Amino acid sequence: MVKKKQPKMGVIGFSQKAFVFGLNGKFLTMRRTKTAPSNPLYWDLPGGDVKFGEEPLKSIIREVKEETGLVVNNISLFGVDAHTTLSGDYWVTLAFRGFISRGKLLISWEHDLYKWVSIDEFLKLKIPNKLRKLTRDLKKIETN
Repeated sequence: MVKKKQPKMGVIGFSQKAFVFGLNGKFLTMRRTKTAPSNPLYWDLPGGDVKFGEEPLKSIIREVKEETGLVVNNISLFGVDAHTTLSGDYWVTLAFRGFISRGKLLISWEHDLYKWVSIDEFLKLKIPNKLRKLTRDLKKIETN
């Protein structure tokens, strides 16, 4: 009997992303810098890792504020993505939908460009697979 080789165990990560909608019905996307540690020059959404012990809703509000200067409200969880990376890490990402309540847009050092896009416009951009999946999930909700 041949034993199957077990996959290498890596890090288990927990993150979140936010589709932040403005008054025009479009949401904010930002491009990662060319020196970003992952997905350089890909279009992204506000979000990041959930800190140990941090409540996800408070975490996404914090991340949006840190990365954009904006405060969001009417936040709702609508999707989850889970995948294993090529390096063997396992990531679970929560997707939230929210609306700007106040603040002035000022993107952080992690991004070099921003724009407001529709779902279909976002799907045409260079985006990571997990964001493509979560955007399609959002599109199903928006069209129902």
